Amino acid sequence: MAPDPGRTRVYTAPTLAAVIARAEQDGPLAHVGVDIPIGLPGSGPRQADLLARERLGRRRSSLFLTPVREALETPDYAEAVTLNRARTGQGFSRQAFGLRTKVLEVDALVRAGGRVLLEVHPELSFATLAGAPLAAGKKTWAGAVERRRLLAAAGIVLDADLGPDPGRAGVDDVLDAGAAAWTALRVRDGRATCLPDPPEPLPHGLTGAIWV
Repeated sequence: MAPDPGRTRVYTAPTLAAVIARAEQDGPLAHVGVDIPIGLPGSGPRQADLLARERLGRRRSSLFLTPVREALETPDYAEAVTLNRARTGQGFSRQAFGLRTKVLEVDALVRAGGRVLLEVHPELSFATLAGAPLAAGKKTWAGAVERRRLLAAAGIVLDADLGPDPGRAGVDDVLDAGAAAWTALRVRDGRATCLPDPPEPLPHGLTGAIWV
């Protein structure tokens, strides 16, 4: 999602790289906010995850603790859980393991360099917009209405008609993308903060921090 002073443009594609390529056809991107862990731990947990879950309060379950790199690079779920328990003392859900392809895609993009990718967490962004974690879940009608209202008040206006491709996207996915765009704008303008501050050093020369 790319916001500008008078218009919010929404793009869809099968991969993050493809979404970025589509958006860059309309101009260069200063920052790209992604709701995916950036900086994978060798042993866990990441400080970013712990601090964000603490701040999220009632919505803490919306944020998974990031598995260690070795576990995510393992294609078998049972083996991955065993590896993660050995490194952190904890397992992780199949739902979290289902994100491994996207996590590894983002990891490869970050390690390749060339653009600024920022880790965000939409529920943390919405909590910052509202001044407290939201009571209603994002998949509920009340939650969707509140999130859209918060984004509009912050200048991220989502039209009723986003076009044929974005129009088929899940409501919660579009709202989350709006929150990521809002956070990326805050980073661009020097108004954002990150958890932890400064970011935590992680293996492979990377750092871990969730921006808001």
